[in-house]
Formats: sequence, structure tokens, C-alpha cells
Amino acid sequence: MAPLLEVERLAVHFPTASGLVRAVEEVSLTIERGETLGLVGESGCGKSSLGKALIGLNHPTAGQIRLDGEEIGQLPRYKRRQFARRIQMIFQDPFGSLNPRNTVGRTIEEPMIVHGLGERSERRQRIAELLERVGLPGEAARRYPHEFSGGQRQRIGIARALAAEPDILVCDEPVSALDLSIQAQILNLLRVLQRDFGLAMIFISHDLAVVEYIADRVLVMYLGRIIEAARADALWQLPLHPYSRALMDSAPVIERALQRQSPTATIEGDIPSAINVLPGCAFASRCPHALPSCVEAVPLLREYDAGHWAACHRLGGEAGRLTLAGELLV
Repeated sequence: MAPLLEVERLAVHFPTASGLVRAVEEVSLTIERGETLGLVGESGCGKSSLGKALIGLNHPTAGQIRLDGEEIGQLPRYKRRQFARRIQMIFQDPFGSLNPRNTVGRTIEEPMIVHGLGERSERRQRIAELLERVGLPGEAARRYPHEFSGGQRQRIGIARALAAEPDILVCDEPVSALDLSIQAQILNLLRVLQRDFGLAMIFISHDLAVVEYIADRVLVMYLGRIIEAARADALWQLPLHPYSRALMDSAPVIERALQRQSPTATIEGDIPSAINVLPGCAFASRCPHALPSCVEAVPLLREYDAGHWAACHRLGGEAGRLTLAGELLV
């Protein structure tokens, strides 16, 4: 059976006066029904550009997106609208993503109108049900976004995404603008809704603790490319790529770094520009293990253990005896 969503060698480029911005470069991924796929990396690595390409806000430069085995770019217009209904986004800014001129009820009803879901009376009932599911009273439908707190606005955004009856939610940093206590409430809400509605989720975040909590599998992204992919538990137990290891060690809430025998990894310098990217490994300019050959060829993703992939020229060995730059990892 085909995965629910399959992305193959997707690229998203933006022409600018300074050159071509390669925001996403040859990204491939799959997601199954009911699965949560985490996407992590520093700001500017291309996470949000990828997420927006999946929902159609960014036009892919190359590659394929398949939903239930159907290639989206080859579908007639009416089927593309069906695709748009089946994959919805929860945005980072819970206020900026809501139209301040619309009531909450109108905001939630709009996707149902666009996709022809239900008569007016049915839509009103659905709005009340969705508000209840996200923890808001029914009378909230008559109010406006500015009357709510940040956490409540994000609940409204979640209700709007669910109104289209999607199969997949793309969550683009959905809790980064919220206080810690509110973050936990929204994350728990998403997990409950995922279970109850059978949703798949692509969860984009720079916060490793959040991704560790919610994701089944994790993709680590750097300068537009996936550089490591693994089950969440496997990645946190043994990150293979130097960039992944440095991300883990730089997160104060992650205690696994203290359990490793190797010295703590650090990331020096800034992420390079995505304009006119140089050949070779994009992380080479910041990697403590880089060789001259690292600037000559882009490393390919290689499977080192069941379901655990990494792209690094200096990573060698097989499962049970992995080394990085001569250092035994496991």
C-alpha cells in the first residue's frame, strides 16, 4: 500500500536580485496515516518553505508530491481542490493567520464553504462541535480574534484546519509563540485530536524537546536538505550526523548529551546563505570533522541501521560499530 503522502526529490527555488535562493533541495519523505513526522533545524534551513510547498502556498521548482499514490501536479483542477482540502496547515502566528474582520464562526466556516461541505445549518452545528473539541465555548463563534489570548487563537486556528476534514495537518511552529504552560496544552490537544480523527501530522519546529515529545519519526534539515532521518527514540539515543549531535548537545533540556562518551559537540558560525550554494556538503564550513573532499560532493543519505539514515562523508561502519571521524559511536 502506498504511503498517505509521498514526496520525491522536491525542490523549491526563489529567484531574487542577488541570485537563486535554494530554499528546499531534493527532499524526499513519506508519512503514513496516524503518524507524526517531526521536521527540525535552525531558522533558515527551509522547514517552513517545505511545509508551504506541501499545502500549495509555494510552487515546487522540481520533484513530485503524491497523495494516496496520485501525483498532485498531474491532477485536474477539481482534484487539486480535493487535495487542498485533505492537507491543512496550522500556522506559527496565531493572530496574524486569522482575519481580524471575520468572527471566529466565519473563520471556521470559510473552509467548509470553499470545499462545499454541508448546508448552512450543518456548518453551524459543525462550528459548535469544533469549538468544543478545541476547548472553547460555543459563544466564541460570535466574537473576533482580538478578544482572545494567544493560546485561544491557536485553538481557533486548529478548529479552522479541522473544518476542512483533512487527512494531514502541517503544523508550522504552532507553539513557538506561546508560553510554556500553554505550549503543553496545545501539544496535548493536538495528540488527542490526531488520535480521535486519525490524522497524520508533519510537525515543524526548532525546539527539540517539543519534537521529542510529539513525533514518531524525525527529519533533520540543514540548508534545504535532509541530513538525517530516524525514529524519534533512535535519533535521540544516537544522533549520527555532526549537525544533529550538535543540535542535541546545545539543547539544555536534552539530558542524553550528558550520557554520551564523546565530547560535547558545538556549532560555530552561522548557517550559510541559500543563495548560490557552493558544491559539496552544506555543513562543511561549520563541521569540526570536515575534510577537503567534503566541499567537492554532496553526501547522499545512507541507511546505517533499520530506518536510521544519515548523509555524511566521514560517517563509516555498520550498525553495532559506527564511527565518526574515527571516533567509535556505538
